[in-house]
Amino acid sequence: MTRRYLFTSESVTEGHPDKLADRISDAILDTILADDPQGRVACETLVTTGLVMIAGEITTDTYVDINKVARQTVREVGYEGSRWGFDGLTCGVQAAIQEQSADIAMGVDHAFEQRSGEVGDDQMNKVGAGDQGMMFGYASNEREDFDTELMPTPIWLAHRLAGQMAAKRKSGELPYLGPDGKTQVTIAYEGNRPVSIDTILISSQHAHDVDIETLLKPDLMEHVVKPMVPEALWSDNIRFLVNPTGRFEIGGPLADTGLTGRKIIVDSYGGMCSQGGGCFSGKDPTKVDRSGAYFARYVAKNIVASGVVDLCEVRIAYAIGVARPVSVNIDDRGTAKVDPQKLEDLVSDFFDFRPAAIIQNLDLRRPIYKATSAYGHFGRPAEDGFPWEVTDKAEEFAKLARDL
Repeated sequence: MTRRYLFTSESVTEGHPDKLADRISDAILDTILADDPQGRVACETLVTTGLVMIAGEITTDTYVDINKVARQTVREVGYEGSRWGFDGLTCGVQAAIQEQSADIAMGVDHAFEQRSGEVGDDQMNKVGAGDQGMMFGYASNEREDFDTELMPTPIWLAHRLAGQMAAKRKSGELPYLGPDGKTQVTIAYEGNRPVSIDTILISSQHAHDVDIETLLKPDLMEHVVKPMVPEALWSDNIRFLVNPTGRFEIGGPLADTGLTGRKIIVDSYGGMCSQGGGCFSGKDPTKVDRSGAYFARYVAKNIVASGVVDLCEVRIAYAIGVARPVSVNIDDRGTAKVDPQKLEDLVSDFFDFRPAAIIQNLDLRRPIYKATSAYGHFGRPAEDGFPWEVTDKAEEFAKLARDL
C-alpha cells in the first residue's frame, strides 16, 4: 500500500541574518575570483547588532577592499538607513584574515596521486581535495504537470515564495515589508509523489503600523502565494499562517546573530536527502564541500533527466589532498529501470569526480557565487549562472544505460 505522509521544508530571504552573512562571504569570494581565478578563499562572516565581522583564510594576488564589499552587500539587501535597525553605511566592519595553511595548500596544489607517483601525468590528478568529508546531490522527477527543475517540491516552492516576497518588497508593491523573512511549506505525499499542499507559513518583517490580519495576510496571499503556487497543487483547504507570533517588526541582525553556513538545509534540498554538514558559501571551488556538492547535483540531475531513474541521491566522499573520491554511491530508492549495481558502476566510469575535472567541466573559477547565497544553490536556471543545473549529459548517459 502506498504510504501517505507530510514533508516540510523552509526557505529564508536574503535579509535573514544567516543569509546576509552568506551573501557577504560570497561577495568577497566573487570579488577575488574576478581578478584572481586561482585565489584560495575560506571566508566566514558574522553579523549582529551594528556589526559585521569577517574572518577566514585567503590567499590571493589581488587586493580586495573587504570593508567596501561588506557595506555594499548589506545595502543591496535592503539594510540602508535606520528603518530596519541595521545600516550598511554606518555599521562597524571588522576583518581578521590570514593566508591558507601551507599544509592544506600542499595537498591541494599537488594531489596525493601525483606526489605518490601512483598515476601518470594526468592534469586532472594535480589538484587534491581541499578537505575531507561527504557531499550529497539529489534530483527527483516528482511531477510532470509543472516544472520543479527536478527538485523536491517543498523546498522548490518555499524558495519561490521567499524570492517573490523579496521581489515585491524591492519593487515597492509591498513597501512595508522588511528585508528579513522566512517561508515554510508542508506537502502531502503519496509515495514519492506530492499530491497537495497542507500548510504554507510565511513570517515577514514589517513596518510597525501594519495589521497582520487586514493587510499583511491578504497582501501576501494575493501577491506572493497565489502567483507562485502551481495550479495543480492549489486548494482552498490549504492552511495559511502569517507571522503566527502576532508581530515581526524587529528583524535582521538586530534580532538575531547571523553566521555563514548556518542554513545548509535551506541551501540544499530542504531535508529531503542526506546532508554532509559542510556549507557552501565563502569557499573557492577547490573546497569540495562546495564543488563536490555542486557536481553531485549535476550528476543526480543528469541521471534523472536521462529517464533511467525517477529519483537519485548521489553520495561522494573525499580525503583531503587526494584527487579521486574514496567512495561514490548511488541511491535510486527503488526507482531504477536498470540493474542498480550496474548503474552505480556506470556513474563512476562516466563522470569524473576529481576536483580539477569538476572545476574545469563546470567552469567554477568565475565570480558566480553571490547569486547562490539566497533561495537555494540548486534548482535555479543554468543560464543564470548555475552550470551544475545543465543536463547536457542526460542523452548520452541514457544511451549507455540502455546497454546495461
